Amino acid sequence: MLNENKIEYSKEHEIFLKNVKKRKALIIFTQILILVLFFAQWEITARLKIIDPFLVSQPTRMIKFLIKLYQNGELFRHIFVTCYETIIGFVLGTLIGTIFAVILWWWDFLSKVLEPYLVVLNALPKIALGPIIIFWVGNGRPAIIIIALMISLIVTIISVHAGFKEVDEDKIKLLKTFGATKFQILRYVVLPSSVPTIISALKINVGLSWVGVIVGEFLVAKEGLGFLIVFGGQVAQLDMVMLSIIILSIAAYIMYILVASLENKFLGWKN
Repeated sequence: MLNENKIEYSKEHEIFLKNVKKRKALIIFTQILILVLFFAQWEITARLKIIDPFLVSQPTRMIKFLIKLYQNGELFRHIFVTCYETIIGFVLGTLIGTIFAVILWWWDFLSKVLEPYLVVLNALPKIALGPIIIFWVGNGRPAIIIIALMISLIVTIISVHAGFKEVDEDKIKLLKTFGATKFQILRYVVLPSSVPTIISALKINVGLSWVGVIVGEFLVAKEGLGFLIVFGGQVAQLDMVMLSIIILSIAAYIMYILVASLENKFLGWKN
């Protein structure tokens, strides 16, 4: 007897699936190859003095400094501090921003009143508020998290609220015809239809949260990757600076992948 759970494909379909897998593997291989070639030419040109390793460092020198940080017990401490601040700022910015967007959708009058203020706050460089925030909450981790929160908050409110307003009005009218409450409309139509917008806001917030945290660490931190970048620049240790930037890039990419992995789950809710 044939296994009922076994799915049989036609030869054409199997060939198509194989081609898709080969294409994905080729893309990943090419991406890795580009990365390897980039670091290889960086190392070679630095060794041949085509570029000045003092100004741009080189991979082997960064690896030596990485080992030194690890042996001193400072590597994971600095990474943890920056990642912790970024995750807190990211989560708070997303949650608070989405809640505010729901309030603005729920109360259209308030949305109209606050619209010009949101536009001004979105255009305002949040970094300019850094000294004020430090004066208000002190020279420490809370100031860094608040700066990260402010940078992502307004963008989240505006983008998610715009997604709410783009929901098909016919669907909303249909639910109203059947006597649905505003909460039911929000739950069964507005939020599921706005999943792509919310996911896009999450992806944008990943980058904005890292920017906010690094800016905050530039201003007040005594630990973290942002602190290493500033300190390395002050003492002319470009190995420290370049290594911190590379670690930041890796951490930001991992966080982006984790957020993107949520997309399929939420799209299932939408469908």
